Amino acid sequence: MDAFVGVRSDACGLDQLVASYAIPDAVRALLVRGEGSLRRWTAVWRFAGGEVVWPVRDLAAVPVSESESVRGFTWRARQRHRPGLQFMVSTGRHHGFESLEEQRLLLALDFLRVAEVLSQPFRLEFEHRGGRGRHTPDFLAIRPDGARWLLDVRPRRLIGERDVLGFAAAEEAAAACGWRYAVVTGWRRHVCGVLDALSAQRRPLEDLLGVQGPLIAAAEEGHLAFGELVAATPWPVVARAHALHLIWHRRLAVDLAAPLGDSSPVWAGSESGKG
Repeated sequence: MDAFVGVRSDACGLDQLVASYAIPDAVRALLVRGEGSLRRWTAVWRFAGGEVVWPVRDLAAVPVSESESVRGFTWRARQRHRPGLQFMVSTGRHHGFESLEEQRLLLALDFLRVAEVLSQPFRLEFEHRGGRGRHTPDFLAIRPDGARWLLDVRPRRLIGERDVLGFAAAEEAAAACGWRYAVVTGWRRHVCGVLDALSAQRRPLEDLLGVQGPLIAAAEEGHLAFGELVAATPWPVVARAHALHLIWHRRLAVDLAAPLGDSSPVWAGSESGKG
């Protein structure tokens, strides 16, 4: 595995799954920064139906788990985007999204097993050379270790000048409180298709026929093609569902950057020894 150049499903992070936007330095230079700016820049959060304003310098102290989306999700006839609700196994709740691209990101965050996700967590109000601006990031994701990702989602072809300035401001605000920030513009080839296939078996799956143990044991002997792995069990059809479930939960592993099929190599994942 030392020469592996794909994306290990059992050891990947968000950086390895997405294509991100590089904010030009010339745009960052348009922001009004320096002493006192993080006190004048503010973030508007929503709690119990009311808005609360925090200086950006104090963002790390916000009780995020008690907050609500700062902007509501609407559905209407002939709208051009596709909003909806995505269930996440990792949080046990539905989360709002405003486009199919945002929905794909929520699925990836679920696969990465984030502890919490807030949709449109706050409205950032910032200063730039032309005055004041506003930007509402799409998501704030919190990992189990407490690390936080502030995320925007925008296909590269749809990014405009005002968007880039807002992205630069969000990056500055995130850096001020030790968060990471990224603008997701697309995905590494095949990642979305493989995650979609795996997600069909992400919910709890009772192993009534006892196929999971033999699947893991066979994979621990060495790399096997997916078709060969499930065929080695007495119930190959049932084993297919359980193999997908085990891959999602990192007890088996595949390359997310390659199509998933019967010829796909499968190996024991980083959590193969866990019950």
